[in-house]
Amino acid sequence: MPEPRIYLDNSATTRVDDLVLEAMLPYFQNVYGNASSIHTFGQEARAAVEQARREVAALIGADTREVVFTSGGTESDNAALWGVFRSGYREGRHIVTTRIEHPAVLATCKSLEAAGAEVTYVPVRSGGQVDPSDVAAAIRDDTILISVMHANNETGVLQPVREIAAMARERGILTHTDAVQSVGKIPVGVADLGVDLLSLSGHKIHAPKGVGALYIRKRTKFAPFMTGGSHERKRRAGTENVPAIVGLGAAARLAQERLADVGTRIRSLRDRLESEVLTRIAGARVNGTAERLPNIVNFSFEGLEGEAAEIALDLEGVAVSTGSACSSGSLEPSHVLSAMGLRPEVVQSSLRFSLCYHNAEEEITRAIEKLEKVVQRLRALSRRAL
Repeated sequence: MPEPRIYLDNSATTRVDDLVLEAMLPYFQNVYGNASSIHTFGQEARAAVEQARREVAALIGADTREVVFTSGGTESDNAALWGVFRSGYREGRHIVTTRIEHPAVLATCKSLEAAGAEVTYVPVRSGGQVDPSDVAAAIRDDTILISVMHANNETGVLQPVREIAAMARERGILTHTDAVQSVGKIPVGVADLGVDLLSLSGHKIHAPKGVGALYIRKRTKFAPFMTGGSHERKRRAGTENVPAIVGLGAAARLAQERLADVGTRIRSLRDRLESEVLTRIAGARVNGTAERLPNIVNFSFEGLEGEAAEIALDLEGVAVSTGSACSSGSLEPSHVLSAMGLRPEVVQSSLRFSLCYHNAEEEITRAIEKLEKVVQRLRALSRRAL
Protein backbone atom coordinates (compact mmCIF):
# COMPACT_ATOMS: atom_id res chain seq x y z
CA MET A 1 0.00 0.00 0.00
CA PRO A 2 1.52 3.38 -1.00
CA GLU A 3 2.52 5.89 1.66
CA PRO A 4 0.11 8.79 2.21
CA ARG A 5 1.24 11.94 0.43
CA ILE A 6 2.52 14.81 2.57
CA TYR A 7 1.22 18.33 1.94
CA LEU A 8 3.57 21.09 3.12
CA ASP A 9 2.43 23.89 0.82
CA ASN A 10 -0.25 25.40 3.02
CA SER A 11 0.81 28.97 2.24
CA ALA A 12 -0.37 28.34 -1.32
CA THR A 13 -3.70 26.91 -0.18
CA THR A 14 -5.17 24.70 2.51
CA ARG A 15 -7.66 21.86 2.27
CA VAL A 16 -11.22 22.66 3.29
CA ASP A 17 -11.67 21.49 6.87
CA ASP A 18 -14.31 18.79 7.43
CA LEU A 19 -16.19 21.04 9.85
CA VAL A 20 -16.14 23.89 7.34
CA LEU A 21 -17.54 21.68 4.60
CA GLU A 22 -20.23 20.43 6.96
CA ALA A 23 -21.27 24.00 7.72
CA MET A 24 -21.41 24.90 4.02
CA LEU A 25 -23.37 21.96 2.61
CA PRO A 26 -26.93 23.08 3.56
CA TYR A 27 -26.41 26.37 1.68
CA PHE A 28 -25.91 24.67 -1.68
CA GLN A 29 -29.36 23.06 -1.79
CA ASN A 30 -31.60 23.50 1.24
CA VAL A 31 -30.98 27.18 2.09
CA TYR A 32 -30.47 28.61 -1.37
CA GLY A 33 -32.19 32.01 -1.31
CA ASN A 34 -30.63 35.26 -2.45
CA ALA A 35 -29.42 37.01 0.69
CA SER A 36 -30.85 40.29 -0.62
CA SER A 37 -34.38 38.92 -1.00
CA ILE A 38 -36.94 39.86 1.66
CA HIS A 39 -38.85 36.56 1.68
CA THR A 40 -38.09 33.71 4.07
CA PHE A 41 -35.68 31.95 1.69
CA GLY A 42 -33.66 35.13 1.36
CA GLN A 43 -33.73 35.99 5.04
CA GLU A 44 -32.42 32.53 5.99
CA ALA A 45 -29.48 33.15 3.66
CA ARG A 46 -29.02 36.69 5.05
CA ALA A 47 -28.91 35.34 8.61
CA ALA A 48 -26.15 32.91 7.61
CA VAL A 49 -24.12 35.70 5.95
CA GLU A 50 -24.41 37.92 9.01
CA GLN A 51 -23.41 35.07 11.33
CA ALA A 52 -20.30 34.54 9.19
CA ARG A 53 -19.61 38.27 9.34
CA ARG A 54 -19.67 38.11 13.14
CA GLU A 55 -17.24 35.17 13.10
CA VAL A 56 -14.77 36.93 10.77
CA ALA A 57 -15.05 40.17 12.74
CA ALA A 58 -14.33 38.29 15.97
CA LEU A 59 -11.18 36.74 14.51
CA ILE A 60 -9.63 40.15 13.76
CA GLY A 61 -11.27 42.19 16.52
CA ALA A 62 -13.39 44.29 14.17
CA ASP A 63 -16.94 45.59 14.23
CA THR A 64 -19.22 43.58 11.97
CA ARG A 65 -20.02 46.72 9.95
CA GLU A 66 -16.33 46.98 9.06
CA VAL A 67 -16.17 43.58 7.31
CA VAL A 68 -16.78 43.40 3.56
CA PHE A 69 -16.92 39.99 1.88
CA THR A 70 -14.92 39.59 -1.35
CA SER A 71 -13.82 36.81 -3.69
CA GLY A 72 -10.44 36.46 -1.93
CA GLY A 73 -7.19 38.13 -1.02
CA THR A 74 -6.44 39.45 -4.50
CA GLU A 75 -9.76 41.25 -4.76
CA SER A 76 -9.39 42.58 -1.22
CA ASP A 77 -5.95 44.02 -2.06
CA ASN A 78 -7.19 45.52 -5.34
CA ALA A 79 -10.26 46.99 -3.66
CA ALA A 80 -8.21 48.51 -0.83
CA LEU A 81 -5.70 50.24 -3.08
CA TRP A 82 -8.13 51.41 -5.74
CA GLY A 83 -10.75 52.29 -3.13
CA VAL A 84 -8.41 54.67 -1.35
CA PHE A 85 -6.87 56.08 -4.54
CA ARG A 86 -10.28 56.96 -5.97
CA SER A 87 -11.83 58.12 -2.71
CA GLY A 88 -10.38 61.63 -2.76
CA TYR A 89 -10.18 61.66 1.03
CA ARG A 90 -7.15 63.98 0.82
CA GLU A 91 -5.07 65.72 -1.83
CA GLY A 92 -2.40 63.56 -3.43
CA ARG A 93 -1.64 60.56 -5.64
CA HIS A 94 1.39 59.08 -3.88
CA ILE A 95 1.44 55.55 -2.46
CA VAL A 96 4.15 53.83 -0.40
CA THR A 97 4.59 50.06 -0.44
CA THR A 98 7.47 47.56 -0.22
CA ARG A 99 9.42 45.50 -2.72
CA ILE A 100 8.34 42.22 -1.11
CA GLU A 101 4.57 42.56 -1.40
CA HIS A 102 2.39 39.87 -2.95
CA PRO A 103 1.76 40.30 -6.71
CA ALA A 104 -1.83 41.26 -5.84
CA VAL A 105 -0.43 44.50 -4.38
CA LEU A 106 2.57 45.03 -6.67
CA ALA A 107 0.61 44.49 -9.91
CA THR A 108 -2.17 46.75 -8.62
CA CYS A 109 0.41 49.44 -7.89
CA LYS A 110 1.63 49.19 -11.49
CA SER A 111 -1.95 49.64 -12.69
CA LEU A 112 -2.35 52.61 -10.38
CA GLU A 113 0.83 54.14 -11.81
CA ALA A 114 -0.69 53.83 -15.28
CA ALA A 115 -3.72 55.69 -13.91
CA GLY A 116 -1.56 58.57 -12.64
CA ALA A 117 -0.44 57.44 -9.21
CA GLU A 118 3.15 57.71 -8.03
CA VAL A 119 4.44 54.72 -6.06
CA THR A 120 7.54 54.38 -3.89
CA TYR A 121 8.75 50.80 -3.37
CA VAL A 122 10.65 50.62 -0.07
CA PRO A 123 13.52 48.07 0.23
CA VAL A 124 13.90 45.49 3.00
CA ARG A 125 16.78 44.41 5.21
CA SER A 126 18.69 41.20 4.55
CA GLY A 127 16.59 39.44 7.22
CA GLY A 128 13.46 40.12 5.17
CA GLN A 129 11.95 42.94 7.22
CA VAL A 130 11.27 46.51 6.15
CA ASP A 131 12.77 49.27 8.29
CA PRO A 132 10.06 51.72 9.51
CA SER A 133 12.56 54.55 9.09
CA ASP A 134 12.75 53.77 5.36
CA VAL A 135 8.97 53.99 5.17
CA ALA A 136 9.05 57.29 7.05
CA ALA A 137 11.64 58.64 4.63
CA ALA A 138 9.40 57.72 1.69
CA ILE A 139 6.39 59.66 2.99
CA ARG A 140 5.60 62.90 1.15
CA ASP A 141 3.08 65.68 1.64
CA ASP A 142 0.95 64.10 -1.10
CA THR A 143 1.09 60.52 0.26
CA ILE A 144 -2.42 59.04 0.53
CA LEU A 145 -1.75 55.37 1.38
CA ILE A 146 0.88 53.08 2.85
CA SER A 147 0.43 49.37 2.08
CA VAL A 148 2.72 46.95 3.92
CA MET A 149 1.98 43.22 4.25
CA HIS A 150 1.69 41.79 7.75
CA ALA A 151 3.64 38.60 6.99
CA ASN A 152 5.50 37.67 3.84
CA ASN A 153 4.08 34.72 1.91
CA GLU A 154 7.49 33.30 0.90
CA THR A 155 9.54 33.71 4.08
CA GLY A 156 6.88 34.17 6.76
CA VAL A 157 8.74 37.23 8.07
CA LEU A 158 6.53 39.59 10.06
CA GLN A 159 6.60 43.26 9.15
CA PRO A 160 6.47 46.19 11.62
CA VAL A 161 2.95 47.18 10.60
CA ARG A 162 2.03 48.59 14.01
CA GLU A 163 4.91 51.10 13.96
CA ILE A 164 4.24 52.05 10.34
CA ALA A 165 0.51 52.54 10.92
CA ALA A 166 1.23 54.76 13.94
CA MET A 167 3.50 57.08 11.95
CA ALA A 168 0.97 57.16 9.10
CA ARG A 169 -1.86 58.08 11.48
CA GLU A 170 0.21 61.00 12.81
CA ARG A 171 0.40 62.33 9.25
CA GLY A 172 -3.26 61.68 8.43
CA ILE A 173 -2.37 58.91 5.95
CA LEU A 174 -4.36 55.68 5.56
CA THR A 175 -2.66 52.29 6.07
CA HIS A 176 -3.50 48.95 4.44
CA THR A 177 -2.02 45.57 5.30
CA ASP A 178 -2.25 42.32 3.40
CA ALA A 179 -2.75 39.87 6.28
CA VAL A 180 -3.64 36.90 4.09
CA GLN A 181 -0.81 34.77 5.53
CA SER A 182 -0.94 35.91 9.15
CA VAL A 183 -4.67 35.69 9.93
CA GLY A 184 -5.33 32.37 11.61
CA LYS A 185 -1.61 31.71 12.28
CA ILE A 186 -0.99 34.35 14.95
CA PRO A 187 -3.33 36.72 16.83
CA VAL A 188 -4.26 39.54 14.45
CA GLY A 189 -6.19 42.50 15.85
CA VAL A 190 -7.01 45.54 13.75
CA ALA A 191 -7.04 47.84 16.79
CA ASP A 192 -3.64 46.56 17.90
CA LEU A 193 -2.17 47.00 14.42
CA GLY A 194 -3.83 50.39 13.97
CA VAL A 195 -4.52 49.84 10.28
CA ASP A 196 -7.41 51.31 8.30
CA LEU A 197 -7.76 48.42 5.84
CA LEU A 198 -6.82 44.74 6.11
CA SER A 199 -7.10 41.90 3.57
CA LEU A 200 -7.69 38.23 4.37
CA SER A 201 -8.47 35.12 2.35
CA GLY A 202 -10.52 32.00 3.07
CA HIS A 203 -8.43 29.37 1.35
CA LYS A 204 -5.43 30.08 3.57
CA ILE A 205 -7.39 29.08 6.70
CA HIS A 206 -9.24 25.92 5.54
CA ALA A 207 -12.20 27.67 3.92
CA PRO A 208 -12.90 27.23 0.18
CA LYS A 209 -11.16 29.16 -2.58
CA GLY A 210 -13.00 32.16 -3.95
CA VAL A 211 -13.95 33.94 -0.74
CA GLY A 212 -12.20 36.51 1.42
CA ALA A 213 -12.83 39.72 3.29
CA LEU A 214 -11.65 43.29 3.47
CA TYR A 215 -11.70 45.17 6.75
CA ILE A 216 -12.46 48.88 6.31
CA ARG A 217 -12.26 50.94 9.48
CA LYS A 218 -15.36 52.96 10.32
CA ARG A 219 -15.52 56.39 8.69
CA THR A 220 -12.73 55.52 6.24
CA LYS A 221 -13.59 57.15 2.93
CA PHE A 222 -13.68 54.41 0.31
CA ALA A 223 -14.67 54.23 -3.37
CA PRO A 224 -16.14 50.81 -4.24
CA PHE A 225 -14.08 48.62 -6.54
CA MET A 226 -17.11 46.58 -7.67
CA THR A 227 -20.19 48.56 -8.68
CA GLY A 228 -23.75 47.50 -9.30
CA GLY A 229 -26.22 46.76 -6.50
CA SER A 230 -26.12 47.99 -2.93
CA HIS A 231 -24.62 44.81 -1.46
CA GLU A 232 -22.15 44.96 1.45
CA ARG A 233 -23.30 48.44 2.48
CA LYS A 234 -22.63 49.68 -1.06
CA ARG A 235 -18.94 48.77 -0.80
CA ARG A 236 -18.90 45.60 -2.95
CA ALA A 237 -21.67 44.94 -5.45
CA GLY A 238 -22.69 41.42 -6.43
CA THR A 239 -24.91 38.67 -5.09
CA GLU A 240 -23.22 37.14 -2.05
CA ASN A 241 -21.69 33.67 -2.40
CA VAL A 242 -23.55 32.36 0.62
CA PRO A 243 -22.03 28.84 0.88
CA ALA A 244 -18.48 30.20 0.59
CA ILE A 245 -19.15 33.01 3.05
CA VAL A 246 -20.57 30.49 5.53
CA GLY A 247 -17.40 28.46 5.02
CA LEU A 248 -15.22 31.49 5.72
CA GLY A 249 -17.16 32.18 8.89
CA ALA A 250 -16.77 28.60 10.11
CA ALA A 251 -13.07 28.63 9.25
CA ALA A 252 -12.61 31.91 11.13
CA ARG A 253 -14.24 30.41 14.22
CA LEU A 254 -12.03 27.30 14.01
CA ALA A 255 -8.91 29.42 13.43
CA GLN A 256 -9.60 31.35 16.60
CA GLU A 257 -10.07 28.13 18.57
CA ARG A 258 -6.84 26.65 17.16
CA LEU A 259 -4.52 29.65 17.46
CA ALA A 260 -2.80 28.33 20.58
CA ASP A 261 -2.18 24.96 18.91
CA VAL A 262 -0.67 26.59 15.83
CA GLY A 263 1.49 28.78 18.05
CA THR A 264 2.90 25.82 19.99
CA ARG A 265 2.56 22.42 18.28
CA ILE A 266 2.90 23.64 14.68
CA ARG A 267 5.74 26.00 15.61
CA SER A 268 7.48 23.06 17.28
CA LEU A 269 7.11 20.95 14.12
CA ARG A 270 8.42 23.81 11.98
CA ASP A 271 11.37 24.35 14.31
CA ARG A 272 12.20 20.64 14.26
CA LEU A 273 12.06 20.60 10.46
CA GLU A 274 14.33 23.62 10.33
CA SER A 275 16.82 22.32 12.88
CA GLU A 276 17.16 18.84 11.37
CA VAL A 277 17.50 20.10 7.81
CA LEU A 278 20.28 22.50 8.81
CA THR A 279 22.01 19.71 10.75
CA ARG A 280 21.63 16.87 8.26
CA ILE A 281 22.00 18.67 4.91
CA ALA A 282 25.27 20.47 4.23
CA GLY A 283 24.92 23.83 2.48
CA ALA A 284 21.38 24.43 3.71
CA ARG A 285 20.39 27.88 4.97
CA VAL A 286 17.21 29.63 6.12
CA ASN A 287 16.05 32.68 4.21
CA GLY A 288 14.40 35.26 6.44
CA THR A 289 15.92 35.52 9.89
CA ALA A 290 13.63 38.16 11.38
CA GLU A 291 10.58 37.22 13.47
CA ARG A 292 8.39 34.84 11.46
CA LEU A 293 5.05 33.12 11.37
CA PRO A 294 5.10 29.78 13.22
CA ASN A 295 4.32 27.66 10.15
CA ILE A 296 6.75 28.77 7.39
CA VAL A 297 10.41 28.14 6.68
CA ASN A 298 12.19 29.04 3.45
CA PHE A 299 15.41 27.11 2.73
CA SER A 300 18.12 27.43 0.13
CA PHE A 301 20.41 24.50 -0.72
CA GLU A 302 23.86 25.08 -2.13
CA GLY A 303 24.36 23.43 -5.52
CA LEU A 304 20.65 22.73 -6.04
CA GLU A 305 18.03 23.99 -8.46
CA GLY A 306 14.86 24.68 -6.49
CA GLU A 307 12.36 23.78 -9.19
CA ALA A 308 14.08 20.44 -9.85
CA ALA A 309 13.98 19.70 -6.13
CA GLU A 310 10.28 20.62 -5.95
CA ILE A 311 9.49 18.17 -8.76
CA ALA A 312 11.69 15.45 -7.25
CA LEU A 313 10.01 15.85 -3.87
CA ASP A 314 6.60 15.66 -5.50
CA LEU A 315 7.60 12.35 -7.06
CA GLU A 316 8.51 11.23 -3.53
CA GLY A 317 5.06 12.25 -2.30
CA VAL A 318 5.94 15.56 -0.64
CA ALA A 319 4.37 18.82 -1.81
CA VAL A 320 6.35 22.03 -1.23
CA SER A 321 6.95 25.10 -3.40
CA THR A 322 9.66 27.40 -4.64
CA GLY A 323 7.69 30.48 -3.58
CA SER A 324 4.37 32.14 -4.29
CA ALA A 325 1.84 29.93 -6.11
CA CYS A 326 0.74 33.06 -7.99
CA SER A 327 4.17 33.18 -9.63
CA SER A 328 4.42 29.49 -10.57
CA GLY A 329 5.58 29.06 -14.14
CA SER A 330 7.39 32.39 -14.11
CA LEU A 331 11.00 32.32 -15.27
CA GLU A 332 11.78 35.29 -13.02
CA PRO A 333 13.55 34.56 -9.71
CA SER A 334 11.70 35.27 -6.48
CA HIS A 335 11.29 39.04 -6.16
CA VAL A 336 11.12 38.62 -2.38
CA LEU A 337 14.44 36.81 -1.98
CA SER A 338 16.06 39.08 -4.57
CA ALA A 339 14.87 42.15 -2.62
CA MET A 340 16.58 40.67 0.46
CA GLY A 341 19.89 40.87 -1.42
CA LEU A 342 20.42 37.14 -1.87
CA ARG A 343 22.66 36.01 -4.71
CA PRO A 344 20.84 34.67 -7.80
CA GLU A 345 22.13 31.12 -7.24
CA VAL A 346 20.81 31.20 -3.65
CA VAL A 347 17.44 32.49 -4.82
CA GLN A 348 17.19 29.77 -7.49
CA SER A 349 17.91 27.04 -4.92
CA SER A 350 15.09 27.97 -2.54
CA LEU A 351 12.19 25.86 -1.30
CA ARG A 352 9.31 26.95 0.94
CA PHE A 353 7.81 24.55 3.47
CA SER A 354 4.53 25.71 5.03
CA LEU A 355 2.63 23.74 7.65
CA CYS A 356 -0.93 23.82 8.96
CA TYR A 357 -3.04 22.61 11.88
CA HIS A 358 -3.53 19.20 10.23
CA ASN A 359 0.16 18.32 9.82
CA ALA A 360 1.56 15.62 12.11
CA GLU A 361 4.95 14.70 13.58
CA GLU A 362 5.25 11.58 11.44
CA GLU A 363 4.82 13.65 8.27
CA ILE A 364 7.70 15.91 9.25
CA THR A 365 9.89 12.87 9.95
CA ARG A 366 9.22 11.41 6.52
CA ALA A 367 9.54 14.78 4.77
CA ILE A 368 13.01 15.33 6.24
CA GLU A 369 14.15 11.86 5.16
CA LYS A 370 12.84 12.36 1.63
CA LEU A 371 14.32 15.84 1.34
CA GLU A 372 17.74 14.56 2.42
CA LYS A 373 17.55 11.80 -0.20
CA VAL A 374 16.43 14.18 -2.96
CA VAL A 375 19.18 16.72 -2.23
CA GLN A 376 21.86 14.02 -2.25
CA ARG A 377 20.58 12.55 -5.52
CA LEU A 378 20.27 15.89 -7.35
CA ARG A 379 23.69 17.04 -6.19
CA ALA A 380 25.23 13.78 -7.39
CA LEU A 381 23.57 14.19 -10.79
CA SER A 382 24.79 17.76 -10.97
CA ARG A 383 28.38 16.70 -10.22
CA ARG A 384 28.26 13.98 -12.89
CA ALA A 385 26.99 16.51 -15.43
CA LEU A 386 30.07 18.74 -14.91
